[in-house]
Amino acid sequence: MKTETNTNRTHPARLWWYLGLVAALSAFCWLTLHVWLLPYSIAYQETGTMTAGYFLYAAIGLLFSTPGPFIAVLIISLFIEKTGVRQMFRRIFHTENKLQTILVTGAFCLLALVYALLFGKSNGSPWYMLPLGFLIMIPFVGIAEETGWRGLLQPELDKRMPWPFSVLLTGAVWCVWHYSAFLDPTSRHYGDSVIGFAITIFIWAFALAAIYKATKNVFACAVYHSFMDAIGAVYDWNLLFDSFPGSVPANVYRVVWLLSAVALWLIADRREKRAASSPAVNISAGNQPETVS
Repeated sequence: MKTETNTNRTHPARLWWYLGLVAALSAFCWLTLHVWLLPYSIAYQETGTMTAGYFLYAAIGLLFSTPGPFIAVLIISLFIEKTGVRQMFRRIFHTENKLQTILVTGAFCLLALVYALLFGKSNGSPWYMLPLGFLIMIPFVGIAEETGWRGLLQPELDKRMPWPFSVLLTGAVWCVWHYSAFLDPTSRHYGDSVIGFAITIFIWAFALAAIYKATKNVFACAVYHSFMDAIGAVYDWNLLFDSFPGSVPANVYRVVWLLSAVALWLIADRREKRAASSPAVNISAGNQPETVS
């Protein structure tokens, strides 16, 4: 009799399913948002007049562009692995140590806030827009993206290659996924430095990989991601994160940011290996071997 439950199984090709689905969704969004419906977005930016074309543009962007990684994981959960939505959300919110998760995530959010305070330029919005934007972005940006990037892509690449190559490849995929925003004249990234944005993405990739490594919690990554984007509610986000080469003090701080992420990852990896070698792990209920008779 097989004791393994269906809700815990993962498909051996889930990585390739994920990459293929994200690529297909990205291609769909490119053709609709950046080719077919782009004139409606440009017209809305110039006139402020709502049209059916712009409404469709906004709807597709909201439902299929940013949530692409989430949709890919949802399709895999429902139709490939058949584990269901409940198990998918369990994986998103699962954590092994709640206090550690809060402290680690809070510390990296604090690093981001200090960076903004030191080097950011206010965009004139009131301060309450930061927490308000943060709460809005948790479901629509954080969970929408991190369910895929750190919830599936990063762990699957970790199985196939050593750190830091898995992080670099995750960052590269994440960066390419954003690239179309630099070609859209109505995007906030249009005209910004691709190099500056890529550097930011790779620093965040290491930070998010470290947060996930230390917490095993996708939601923690979603919180951090949302907080980073919410900074743009009160600061000039593009000037703060897309500029290149940037000031020397800001770059020094970003190096410290990166080194903090690397240090956290190494500490978490050491603890993980120590726990794996402990005899207690082999007799714990959650790590009993599967049996088939």
